[in-house]
Amino acid sequence: MSVTAWMAVAVFAAVYVLIATEWVHRVAAALAGAVVMLLIGATDAEHAFFSEHAGIDWNVIFLLLGMMLIVAVLKRTGIFEFIAIWAARRAHGRPYRLMVLLTVATGFLSAWLDNVTTVLLIAPVTILVCRRLGLPVIPYLIAEIMACNIGGAATLIGDPPNIMIGSRADLSFNDFLIHMTPIVVVLMIVFVLMSRVMFRSAFRYDPERAASVMELNPRQAIKDVRLLIVSGVVITAVMACFVLHTALHLEPSVVAISGGLLLLGVSRLRPGDVVKDVEWETLAFFTGLFVMVGAMVQTGVIGDLGEAAADATGGNLLGTAMALVFGSVVPSAVIDNIPFVASVSPIVSEIVASSGGSEEAGVLWWAFALGADLGGNATIIASSANVVVIGIAEREGHHISFWQFSRYGLIVTAVTVTIAAAYVWLRYFALV
Repeated sequence: MSVTAWMAVAVFAAVYVLIATEWVHRVAAALAGAVVMLLIGATDAEHAFFSEHAGIDWNVIFLLLGMMLIVAVLKRTGIFEFIAIWAARRAHGRPYRLMVLLTVATGFLSAWLDNVTTVLLIAPVTILVCRRLGLPVIPYLIAEIMACNIGGAATLIGDPPNIMIGSRADLSFNDFLIHMTPIVVVLMIVFVLMSRVMFRSAFRYDPERAASVMELNPRQAIKDVRLLIVSGVVITAVMACFVLHTALHLEPSVVAISGGLLLLGVSRLRPGDVVKDVEWETLAFFTGLFVMVGAMVQTGVIGDLGEAAADATGGNLLGTAMALVFGSVVPSAVIDNIPFVASVSPIVSEIVASSGGSEEAGVLWWAFALGADLGGNATIIASSANVVVIGIAEREGHHISFWQFSRYGLIVTAVTVTIAAAYVWLRYFALV
């Protein structure tokens, strides 16, 4: 490799260390890394801003921005509080039944909304409901995090790593529904059963508190009926376009940003108030990350790694798929799975291309997505949704330690990843 390529590797490794150790805020680290990549000539403005394969992936940026705008408007209707209160009443105050309803609702919502925004809205309400029932908050929050990471794996838009993989591999919304949703449904059922054992000490039923919750009226949580109806119409249209985007020849990013801007325009809300709720830090983080990864592509580092990986696997698709499922877990657990997927997806692309880009080789993308998504449950820092909930809990006086989370997360990750690997083997190798 050239001197510039080695410098790019050094910068990339240094940024990874800063992100993993949290010595510097991850957004600052990513943006600083992008600046250094530009200054050392590892990439340039033309490639960083306009290259399809070695620059900022604007499809990902605008897809996230569009969905964030939709959620920012939707949360003002009170629908998320409605769902939480409805779940508590449906559970009749029964602790385990409540956990099942909340985790299933969280998993379902995270498949259709970005999982960070899902937990951002559900977690505060969960804390409120648990306090009313006299239940320990932490087990419910941990269960929701894990359900969110599992449920988010089901669709293209459910988890940021899926968005990045879909963009890199040119996979459609329907592709994710067909290949990922079946195993996610199975994993959610398994997780619900596991939670009965893992969190059994938290299921303390208080009849008096349960009666007080039953007095809550979920309809009172709805703050703006008109906005809820309008939001429902726009979201239904957006979801329909996601499913039909290949026939309509519309990119998911175009659908999302169009829906977000349309909803913002007809909501009668002040745009300045709504855009404050957009996760601009997340978008900035993605931008810096894309520039750094693009520099690695531009200098040839990614291509060399891809060729080496392809040679190591010897073209054995099953071995490569299993390596991606299990091999993606550890790095996803040690650092946030977003930078991991951003850096490794070009390598997977190279491996798929070296296999002739055949339809059979597409299994590698699903193996990669499952490993990275499910690895997000292993530790506190493995997924952005985890970090968000930990912060919310901390502000409310509930400290969740690294090991308190991991003692559940490592078990859930081991079980779900093993089942996912079995699914990959059965569906794409044993039964074909």
